[in-house]
Amino acid sequence: MDFAIQRCCVTPIYLKSYNSSTDAVLRALDIGLVDIKEFNCCGYPLKDIDLKAHVLASARNLCLAEKRNLDVMTFCNCCYESLREAKHLLGEDESIKRDINEKLMKEGLEYGGTTEVRHLLEVLYNDVGLEALKEKVVMSFKGLKIAVHYGCHILRPRQLVQFDDPGTARVFDQLVEITGAEIIPWEAQLDCCGAPVWGIDDDLSMDLTQKKTKDARQSGADYLCVACAYCQVQFDRVQKMLLSRRGEDKGLPSILFTQLLGLSLGIDSEALGIDQNELDARGITHFLSHEESPTQSYGSSTP
Repeated sequence: MDFAIQRCCVTPIYLKSYNSSTDAVLRALDIGLVDIKEFNCCGYPLKDIDLKAHVLASARNLCLAEKRNLDVMTFCNCCYESLREAKHLLGEDESIKRDINEKLMKEGLEYGGTTEVRHLLEVLYNDVGLEALKEKVVMSFKGLKIAVHYGCHILRPRQLVQFDDPGTARVFDQLVEITGAEIIPWEAQLDCCGAPVWGIDDDLSMDLTQKKTKDARQSGADYLCVACAYCQVQFDRVQKMLLSRRGEDKGLPSILFTQLLGLSLGIDSEALGIDQNELDARGITHFLSHEESPTQSYGSSTP
């Protein structure tokens, strides 16, 4: 399997570990990633400012992947929703499609609609499959209690993203359970992490983050686990800031799913960027224990 990879704009600056851990995990699973150098931002920041500019940004990337007969995979929930929304609008509104294609033709591109948009979790769950993933696991998290955070844009709007049912979502939970970790139910699971209002109302943003982390901690979680770049920045970098500003000493570390899964696959923590997390997540390795049957480890070389 090969995919054109849409890398989130946030990751090279604030979350390099999401790039490295994703590359390491997918390499271990024999999934090929094609970095198309001409790819631009998905257009998410423009969504509420200029809808057509937002659609054009996503459409351009879809066209570039289409020329190579590749589907697009992303590990960012915002990119996922943006690309899927653009694909939906271009398929439903001929006037938008005509306007967008007029602009794309200046680069010799034309939107045809054959490229699909996939989320990393969707590829792992549907294409690789739970049983195949289990066979790759060499280390198990015994006794680790995880609060899974889906993130808003991977679940809503349901009719657009079509990932899982927002009210009874289980795909992410089942993927985390493969690692041997225990899923902790928590009341604030589907609440917003606060990232969309950071930079607009920082106090409100921190309030939302604090509410979620407090609820997850009180529900018994040892760690949060996320699969969205913006959510991880919020729970890691912003949570560290709020702990400092509000004089609290009880934070809840957050780990990327690719880091969690990578450790279970036997990938070295350095390659996964565990030490790059703002809130120290290195203690998570203390929960690891070997599976009964020995399997190949994928080593420590960074991508």
